[in-house]
Amino acid sequence: KLIAGKVVDAARAREAARKARELTRRKGALDIAGLPGKLADCQERDPALSELFLVEGDSAGGSAKQGRNRKYQAVLPLKGKILNVEKARFDKMLNSAEVGTLITALGTGIGKDEFNVEKLRYHRIIIMTDADVDGSHIRTLLLTFFYRQMPELVERGHVYIGLPPLYKIKQGKNELYLKDDAALNEYLIASAVQDAAWIPTSGAASVEGSTLETLLRQYQAALDQIGRLAQRGDAGVFTAMLEYTPLEDGMWNDDASLHAWADGLTSRLNASGLGRPQFRFELRDATGEHPAAWLLKRAQHGTEHTWVLPRSFFSGADFRPLLEVARALRDRGTGAGEVHRGNAAQAVGSFAEARAWLFEEAKKGRQIQRFKGLGEMNPEQLWETTVNPDTRRLLQVRIEDALEADQIFSTLMGDVVEPRREFIESNALRVGNLDV
Repeated sequence: KLIAGKVVDAARAREAARKARELTRRKGALDIAGLPGKLADCQERDPALSELFLVEGDSAGGSAKQGRNRKYQAVLPLKGKILNVEKARFDKMLNSAEVGTLITALGTGIGKDEFNVEKLRYHRIIIMTDADVDGSHIRTLLLTFFYRQMPELVERGHVYIGLPPLYKIKQGKNELYLKDDAALNEYLIASAVQDAAWIPTSGAASVEGSTLETLLRQYQAALDQIGRLAQRGDAGVFTAMLEYTPLEDGMWNDDASLHAWADGLTSRLNASGLGRPQFRFELRDATGEHPAAWLLKRAQHGTEHTWVLPRSFFSGADFRPLLEVARALRDRGTGAGEVHRGNAAQAVGSFAEARAWLFEEAKKGRQIQRFKGLGEMNPEQLWETTVNPDTRRLLQVRIEDALEADQIFSTLMGDVVEPRREFIESNALRVGNLDV
């Protein structure tokens, strides 16, 4: 059995070597007869001036082919997900149609004896996938392929990731492209404060102009930070803290103030009624082993989850964006009041409601489109946003820590399940943009 296995392995190795030689054979950069049929090649024959876009799917590939500059930009549509080369044997990888097409298009050959980086036909290889789970998966598979099979391309800086815009805003005949959620929020804030004011019922001065804009930015920064604090506590609790008495460091020296703060916040959180999570705070005094901390407990559907929030957390950098908003709103008495924009007005019970209303008013008269796939863009839009060197955004793929990169690829893309499961469980709550 052992001998038979070695014979089979040797046969596979010979077949893989033969396949690699076949993929490598070509007569130089000027010979295009052997190139893949679905590759839309460029006219430029100098690799240093040539680009190759690896595009997800035929739909986006069609738009990219029409929207590119044919002189120096080539397009290769890839159908579906390519093989995970971290798991597959070398001979199986070479039998994959998509992998074979990619190797032939690049022109370098593959394998220890056949790979020649000097034969690379394009010095800029741009991975361009959709902004969804499938797109992220395909991008990861391609990065795995380049890192494991053609690492020299990454080391020499030939591999890039294209960053198409996530949003298009149309107002009348004017169109604007925004790269991500942060850019959209910034745009909405700038639009929302135009001829707008928030008037607290506490009798504090109205908030408008640059002051209102700053407060909206602070609030957005706090919301973004809450998204990153998912591992530290319940997001609903942190959000409630934005419009509640700020927990100043000096309050930790007075048990009565601490308990009053916790009781008031708990009452707010639990006022929503049946079917909602119920919260309570327990104060843990400082000991030789542990610092003083709040134990935040959430009970729902018969289960209880506990987070430890030490005193240092509330005075540290992670909590500071939330503290700044709580202080700013405290100085104005309350979040309740009335918000105006132009001729429209609305009574609100919190600053969160005021912000939401202003954002909705800012969206009126504007069409906001979220791109999920590159195929949703026509050729002109794709050229303007993603392909044109003067306006596009690219990330160059670099290996800054080879040991860590190797470990991550092995963990996330390899055969062994347990390390991957541990990695996911340890980092799942840190995900800021989960699309499932």
